[in-house]
Amino acid sequence: MICVSVGKKGYDACARAVSGLGFAEVRLDMAGLTVDETKRLFAAHPNLIATFRPGAASAAARRQCLLAAVHAGAAYVDVELEAPEGYRKRLVGAARDHRCRVIVSHHDDDRTPDRETLSVIAARCFDAGADVAKVACRVRTEQDSARLLGLLDSEKRIVVVGMGEKGLITRLAAPLLGAPFTFAALEEGEETAPGQWGHARLREALAKLGWRE
Repeated sequence: MICVSVGKKGYDACARAVSGLGFAEVRLDMAGLTVDETKRLFAAHPNLIATFRPGAASAAARRQCLLAAVHAGAAYVDVELEAPEGYRKRLVGAARDHRCRVIVSHHDDDRTPDRETLSVIAARCFDAGADVAKVACRVRTEQDSARLLGLLDSEKRIVVVGMGEKGLITRLAAPLLGAPFTFAALEEGEETAPGQWGHARLREALAKLGWRE
């Protein structure tokens, strides 16, 4: 599947963006939604990922919005592997109670570690309660992309993301190699992370390679 990552600002813009998509990630850290708006958005669509990256908002504010999304019917909640244990356990527990699947994600904005370290990171994601492990790393060489894609040689559900221009291949190859989904931007120029393809262009490229969603 292709998951379209939506970074629109405000409830109306987010609602319009996800209404025509089968599967989308809502970047709550970009959306600026109230708790009530978060509930409305996630109650209206059956297949959304709730993501709230750390940054300007406090941990308490992030947790409140993510819990609202889970309670309203989010399909997935994304919790960072590096988050405090109490924060992570509360979100994982709420997800289990509401039949919401858990993505435990690791992000390295600087580099792609060696293969052994990547395997350890993926294992830690599952130990932390993941239904899907997401490993996103900055890619600087072709070998970095190869190591990330090597994680897909697994029976477990793993999403790999190569950030940066040299990581573009990972977003195309991952679904062909067994990743449960890959991320794309809503439109060219609306990327929520470095190295994203536009949704339409990625779908077209995958179709040419014989991939069917």
